[in-house]
Amino acid sequence: MTGILVSLVIGALAGWLAGKIMKKGMGLLVCIIVGVIGGFLGSWIFGLLGLSGGASFWGQLLVGTLGSVVLLFILSLFRKKN
Repeated sequence: MTGILVSLVIGALAGWLAGKIMKKGMGLLVCIIVGVIGGFLGSWIFGLLGLSGGASFWGQLLVGTLGSVVLLFILSLFRKKN
C-alpha cells in the first residue's frame, strides 16, 4: 500500500513539474494521471536508450517528469488549433 501512495505522490509531482515546464494549468487529479502515465512512458523511453533513472526518489521524479513532458507534448500535437 505504501508503494502505491509513493507512486501517486511522485506522479503528482512529476505531472505538476511537467505542467509548469509545458505551461499547462492542470488540477491535482490531472497532474497525478499525467505523472503516472508519464512515469511509464519515461521508463519505456529510458529503457530504449539503455538508461536507468535509478530507484531513488529523485531518479523516479526525473524519469516521470521527462515522460510527462513528452506525453504533454504529444497531446499538444493532437489538440485542435483555432
